[in-house]
Order: sequence, then structure tokens, then C-alpha cells
Amino acid sequence: MNGKDIKINRHPAVAGQFYPAHPDVLQRELESLFSMAAPQKQGRVRAVISPHAGYIFSGTVAASAFNQLDDKASYRKVFLIASSHQAHFNGASVYCDGDFIMPYGRELVDTEIGEMLTEVYPELFTDNPSPHLNEHSIEVQLPFLHYKLQNSYRIVPIIIGTNSPEICKRLASALKPYLNKDNLFVISSDFSHYPAYEAAKSVDSATGQAIISNSPQNLLSALDINAHKHIPQLVTSLCGWTSVLTLLYMTENEPAFCYNEICYKNSGDAKEEGSRNHVVGYWAISVTEKQVDAERFTLSDAEKQVLLKEARDSIGRLFRKADTPPAAIESYPQALRTRCGAFVSIHNQGELRGCYGHMEEDKPLLQNVREMAQWAAARDSRFRPVTKEELNEVDIEISVLSPLRKIRNITEIEMGVHGIFIRKGMNRGVFLPQVATETGWSKESFLGHCARDKAGIGWNGWKEAEISVFTATIIREKE
Repeated sequence: MNGKDIKINRHPAVAGQFYPAHPDVLQRELESLFSMAAPQKQGRVRAVISPHAGYIFSGTVAASAFNQLDDKASYRKVFLIASSHQAHFNGASVYCDGDFIMPYGRELVDTEIGEMLTEVYPELFTDNPSPHLNEHSIEVQLPFLHYKLQNSYRIVPIIIGTNSPEICKRLASALKPYLNKDNLFVISSDFSHYPAYEAAKSVDSATGQAIISNSPQNLLSALDINAHKHIPQLVTSLCGWTSVLTLLYMTENEPAFCYNEICYKNSGDAKEEGSRNHVVGYWAISVTEKQVDAERFTLSDAEKQVLLKEARDSIGRLFRKADTPPAAIESYPQALRTRCGAFVSIHNQGELRGCYGHMEEDKPLLQNVREMAQWAAARDSRFRPVTKEELNEVDIEISVLSPLRKIRNITEIEMGVHGIFIRKGMNRGVFLPQVATETGWSKESFLGHCARDKAGIGWNGWKEAEISVFTATIIREKE
């Protein structure tokens, strides 16, 4: 057994100081804070920025941040990101040693994700637990999270130790694939430290406006301007600036993400405890994702032709050893940058030669098409890979998918209009809408073949599985 086989849980460092250590007292404290919290303003929350001071000072603001979460939300993972108050080191530390023990019980840590990040990005992530042991900024978020979501998730605790914007950008690139509907990001940060009450409000307003602009550069500029105003007693405008900056690098150039100001206070607003001569500022900010309206999301003929060309060029790159990389996604029209699923099918003289798709709404459409085209040509295990010689003979078909919609009854399935996605445990099965038209199957056969042949759960397995439907915009080289 090696050292990593021995899991060591992290125990509270600030219980009894920043928040009550007794579970019953903590529960009553949370009930009181949430009763005063700002109501939910937007749905589809992907991230929140929440303060990490003692609850007596920042508790209502933190509760307001977490109150934006839908009570029925089912996040699989919660990434908690904070900037270290005590250690400076290159990159970030992911806690992988065990779980977080809290006064109310155990917060389960997704050690698998943490270990994967440290293995794939060793230059960015370390599994050294030391930065976490006495750090309060993640710990104080957990009671709010537990109160709102009741442990239907696993946490990924990350402490950032760098002061380099470039490293923050690289951290964001590694974490961005997880910023989707299945996960929540909690960014832990207080705002201005120790100016007088009115000065804090001014500084924090400028910093908050920079954040909601969804621009990393605007935030860096605002922090620099604040620092050069020589405001008395101002030590920092944003103690967790590297954590907030990392989030902004994940969301910039993504119009679907929207930053929302929820609540602002500073420690001077505490009824008896707050001194207005030296205060700390607190913002609650949410990041929501606009829903893709499947009925309104359309592609122009020119955009469809771009997708077909990009799919064919992507396959061609499989056969070119030295090739210039494709143009950046950001240089294409917004419709092609919309996050949605896509399938690419390849035919030769009417016979299928490969098909691959990605259902999740976590990548830009153009990126999906580029990747799925190569996978369809080279990775569909049912067929030998497409050869360079037959590339000019094949026809490409792209299916652009609408968001998934879970159904309660199979009467909601419209044959020839809806594709189906069957999920049971780890088993998955997908049929595109055109399968029903091409086969002439009945609805029961459509479901049965998908359950048995695709999901591997048996002919009647769909009866006990989760079923979602979607529509598809079909784009073909040959109509």
C-alpha cells in the first residue's frame, strides 16, 4: 500500500470562530441567514461568487449567493475555488487525500477528478494537502452548500497559490470543460479590505462592475486603478482575485454566460459588531447560462456550409502530417459558437461508414463538429477507418442537436421529429430522429432497439430508464 492509498480526512479549522461548531446551533444560524437572503433572481446557475468572512459579518451575503440555486438542482460536482491566504506556490492545490469533516457530517470529495487534474496537468495542479489544512475560505462555504443542496453532490476543493494571470488563464482552460449544467462552481472571495465605509462602497462598486462585464482584462484594470487611487487603508480590492479571474477566463467570449449582482454589504453594516472606520466588502454574484431556445436557434445556409467544410477539413487533417491548426472558434459567427450537441455521420454510396456524436451542451457547436468528424472517420469500432483514398467519395451529414428534455411518458415522443437519449446508471443509448424515418419502426421498437442495441440494458430496459428527447437540424452535403 502506498501513501496515496491512505486517505486522510480534513477536519474543521475555523468551526467555532467563523461559524458555530455545534450542528444544531449552526442549523439555526443558517435558517436565520437564509430567511434574510436575497430571493432567487435567475435560473440555470453555473457559478456563484460568495464571501468567506465570519457569518456575523458576511453571512447574509453568502446566503444570498447560495439562495440563487434552485432547490431542485442536481449538481453532480461542486468545484470550490479559493485563493490561498497563507501560502504562495505555483499553480493550484486540489485536495485529494480524503473527505471534509464538518460539524454536521461529511462532505464527500471527488478525489477521482482531483487525481485526474494532477496527472493530466502536473505543471498546474498539485495534490499537496498542506494549503488546505488551515485555510478557511473553502470551509466556510460548505455549510451554505449543504443547507441548500443536502449532499447530493461531491466537492472538488481547489486552492490557488499563484499571483500570475497567465497561470490563472491556463487553470481556466483545464477547468472550463466542467463548467456545464451538471456542475456548480463556487468562487470564494471577499472584496475591499480595511478602507472606511463609504470608500469601500465606491471601490467595491467598481470591482463588481468589472466582474459582471465578463472581461478578465476589465477586472485586472479595475484592480490596478483602485490600487493607484491611494485610498487610505485599502490593502486589496479583492482578496480572491486570482480565483475570480480564473472564472472570468472560463466565461469570457461566451455570450451565453451572464453575471448577476445579487447582494452587497460590508462589515460596517453589521448592527453592533461592525466598525465603519475599517471595513471589508462582500458581494454575492451569480453566473447564469441562457437557455438555448431550440425553436429559435437557427443556422443560415452559409453557416451550414461552413460546418460541412469544417467537418471535411477536420477529417482531412487526419492524413496531413504537417498542417496549420484550424482557425480559432472565437473568429466564427455566434451561432457556430453556441454550446450544443452534434453528431457527424459519414456515408459512402449510401452505406454508413462511421458515426460519432456528443450529447452534452458543454462545447461550442463548431468544436463538436470538428472533433466528431474525426472520431466518425477513425474511431467508430463498427467500421474500418475511412482512408485517404476514399475521402473524396464519402458524403458528410451533420445533426445539430437541441437541448435534452426529460419526458415522463413515451406519448411525448414524436416519431421522425424527436431523437431519444436513454440513460440507466452508467449505460447510455442514443438514436437520432432520422433513425425512426429510415427504419419505419414503431415507437416501441424504436425504444427497444435503443435500449438493447445502444444502451445494453435489454429490450424492455427503457421502461425503467430515464428517457430524454431532442430535435436535430440535419445538414447534408447531398440533399
